[in-house]
Amino acid sequence: MSVDLSISDIRKVYKQKSLSEKDVKANPVEQFHAWWDEAMGAHIDEVNARTLAICTTDGRPSSRIVLLKGIDREGFVFFTNYTSRKGTEIENNPRVALLFFWKELERQVRIEGNIEKIDEADSDTYFHSRPVESRIGAWVSPQSSTIPGRDFLEERRIETELRFKDSDIARPPFWGGYIVHPLSIEFWQGRPGRLHDRILYTKKDNNWTINRLAP
Repeated sequence: MSVDLSISDIRKVYKQKSLSEKDVKANPVEQFHAWWDEAMGAHIDEVNARTLAICTTDGRPSSRIVLLKGIDREGFVFFTNYTSRKGTEIENNPRVALLFFWKELERQVRIEGNIEKIDEADSDTYFHSRPVESRIGAWVSPQSSTIPGRDFLEERRIETELRFKDSDIARPPFWGGYIVHPLSIEFWQGRPGRLHDRILYTKKDNNWTINRLAP
């Protein structure tokens, strides 16, 4: 195998900040909130974008970008079509991983845990806060299904707009929220010489332990 030096020579020196187990909060969700506030203050584009990793029914990894829409002490919330590929994979295996990468702050957050649907009332509340075109889009798209072409979506959009012309756009029963309940959360801070700081929280019996990992 030949190595493309134009790629292999791409390097960045991480030197903005450090991370000590003595300085982090006892609860990782509170620590995430602290980092989240810094990320918001840094005006990062799509700050709530993160990779969601799942496994297919035959054990193959499957990942995509989803947008964080809520954080509380219970976990991390996002919304999607329940009948999509990700929804089917979640139904078969509720163990998932999330990855945030905030390059402007030279930080990553890795989250592993279990996932479940949120209450329908909470899904309703978020759905009705969305722009009209997004609510229409949730009805229009049979997400992850093979379709004959773009015209298929445009025709369904027109049909859906007419359907709800004189009424409220209800949340589709196949669309709603999930919450990821974390079992482990790792905070990664880039450091010079690739000697990065890695602080890992692990949950057991509702208690969190904190350990430093080698970079």
